[in-house]
Amino acid sequence: MIINVVEKIDDRVKVNHVLISVSDKSGLETLVSRLIEICPGIRIFSTGGTFGRIREILGNKAKAILQQVSEYTGQPETQGGLVKTLDFKVYLGLLTETYNEAHQGDLKRTASVPIDMVVVNLYPFQETVARPGATVEAARGNIDIGGPCMIRAAAKNFIRVASVVDPEDYPTIVKELEANNGATTLKLRFRLAQKAFSHTAVYDRAIADYLSGRKFGDVSSCYPFCG
Repeated sequence: MIINVVEKIDDRVKVNHVLISVSDKSGLETLVSRLIEICPGIRIFSTGGTFGRIREILGNKAKAILQQVSEYTGQPETQGGLVKTLDFKVYLGLLTETYNEAHQGDLKRTASVPIDMVVVNLYPFQETVARPGATVEAARGNIDIGGPCMIRAAAKNFIRVASVVDPEDYPTIVKELEANNGATTLKLRFRLAQKAFSHTAVYDRAIADYLSGRKFGDVSSCYPFCG
């Protein structure tokens, strides 16, 4: 396997493209409003209920700023939102390196854009399984796939991308963007990456602990067998 060795990066990265998909929408109105004020020309990609909420926040500005991920990728969401963000264009945008000519060629070839910030928090798995009478099926349905993938991709590429998983960090991010003319610094991106990987680790640990604590009878009783 060949691993790219990056030898040149930018400390400050302008935020031009943001992907937002959150279960916890607290603080979203302030974050989105400040993003469009600080970063003129910004484009926001979003999905599902988050898209609807951001469209409400932006009002008549939404058409120029906001785009469904499905419209951007050309792939409609599957029923129930099962697949929304798992797409080549999304991950190319997250993982591309600024000074890698091959990556830049791939962006042009696929009409993709580099995504500079991901704001994602996950399906409420822990809250779901803590409810009295929660079933294995309810737990299974709240295992987030696309969210952790986006968080990990953005955090891996902290040399360019800010991975935001906690609404409590929104004020810090806004302050940094204000101080740096709409850019994030490597120091902030690295700190966010540390938090992002910790976040997904805790999430996966919760799922593993829940499943390991179930008996097969808990599972089989949830589903009628066919055939």
